[in-house]
Amino acid sequence: MKTFWSKMNKASRVTLCVILLASLAGCSRKTASTTQIRNPWLGPMRIAVAPALNLSGSRSFDTEIVADIMASELSHVDGLVVIPVSRVLSALAQQGRDRIDSPAHAIEVMRSLGAEAILVFAVTEYDPYEPPVVGITAQIYGSPNENGISSFDPVQASRLASPSGVRPAAFSNEPIAQSSQVFNSAHEPVVREVKTFARLRSADNSAYGWKKYLVSQQHYLRFCCQATIRELVQGGVGRDVVTASGF
Repeated sequence: MKTFWSKMNKASRVTLCVILLASLAGCSRKTASTTQIRNPWLGPMRIAVAPALNLSGSRSFDTEIVADIMASELSHVDGLVVIPVSRVLSALAQQGRDRIDSPAHAIEVMRSLGAEAILVFAVTEYDPYEPPVVGITAQIYGSPNENGISSFDPVQASRLASPSGVRPAAFSNEPIAQSSQVFNSAHEPVVREVKTFARLRSADNSAYGWKKYLVSQQHYLRFCCQATIRELVQGGVGRDVVTASGF
């Protein structure tokens, strides 16, 4: 018995292949766009990610792994070129240090790496057991004279309901963006955001479905990092956030 494919002539086969390839390409573009984070404030820039600070009192996670996750999620932001955490660690090692000690130190490391900004953050709360709870305080430092940071719109910023987000830096040791949040998955608003994040990351292909971002420590940390980054680069729209207090 001849198959449908064997009954088609050569021209028809070529046409069908072109249609299928175009369809697949369209799906791929759609998937890629849904994972990108809109960047209305910072503009194109090179940004470094400092190793995470552990202020939670917990020893149940690796701060370098968390920093790598943060850097990975930051790569989803439009226009940002992310300098790996390993390069920041190398720069710190040359100074005989293993962490960022102050805003001035953050700016110093940023400039030594040829970056325009640096993201410094701390895990302030950590409970990996269901329902997981993670607190993250994050700040982006940079000079107002560096590339990409002069795109701040004070009129648009004044319309935001949240006190966090991006603001102009009067001095180089003030953050240009900041956020402090606790992600408690026992709360329904957080669960809704986890479901949305899981859908964008095609979690339906997992045996756990969207819940894999609750049962896996690293997956939940990935969600928390992504939500923190959205807050930093999109100015706090849609969430009540406690302003980060700094070092």
